[in-house]
Amino acid sequence: MRIAMWSGPRNLSTAMMYAFAQRSDCAVVDEPFYAAYLAQTGISHPMRDQILAEGTRDANAVIAACTGPIPGQMPHFYQKHMTQHMVAGIDRSWMAQVSNVFLIRHPARVVASYAAKRERPTLADIGFSQQADLYDHAVALGQDPVVIDSADIRDNPEKALTALCAALGLNFEPAMLGWPRGGIAQDGVWATHWYGAVHNSTGFAGPEGALPELDDDMRPVLERALPIYLELERRKLRF
Repeated sequence: MRIAMWSGPRNLSTAMMYAFAQRSDCAVVDEPFYAAYLAQTGISHPMRDQILAEGTRDANAVIAACTGPIPGQMPHFYQKHMTQHMVAGIDRSWMAQVSNVFLIRHPARVVASYAAKRERPTLADIGFSQQADLYDHAVALGQDPVVIDSADIRDNPEKALTALCAALGLNFEPAMLGWPRGGIAQDGVWATHWYGAVHNSTGFAGPEGALPELDDDMRPVLERALPIYLELERRKLRF
């Protein structure tokens, strides 16, 4: 099985990749379209030069890797994808060959977390519109995509991951609940900038508190992203 986990930034996506990397039967890959996204858009991101130097800039080559032989001859292949990386012109037909899962998080938390690590984000930066579009595409392919909320995972990781695995037809493995401190070999080169909190952890953080208060200039982004989140939240796994 190939699992494409679609998430925006600052959304528990790295911890989820770490969880699946602890399985006995699963290879993982970290944001394989990142270099292609940077090359096609010309956007300025932290560590841009290193990402372009070490990544695959050809989106078709990335697609071939995502749908080709699974690394290490593992039975399953977990792919951590950022929704904003799937820009216009990148073929999406390959999504029919993977099980598409959508990881969501309340946009107030995403905006606050993103702004703390980089700069004041736009709606395009945080990937909500792209996530809805990719969800609709998966449905158009005849799939019934799984949606899971990061808040539910943090509230009860074992229960949430058990439900997610069941939805995918996998057995839950308790090893998914923890990982070694300091990162994993599959981390992208950008990990030193973005993954500090996960590198200092050995498992999922506990439940989140109240929603953060955003500056007035960030509220328009929240107001545009919130209806998208709520529509996907309506379809999430209930357990």
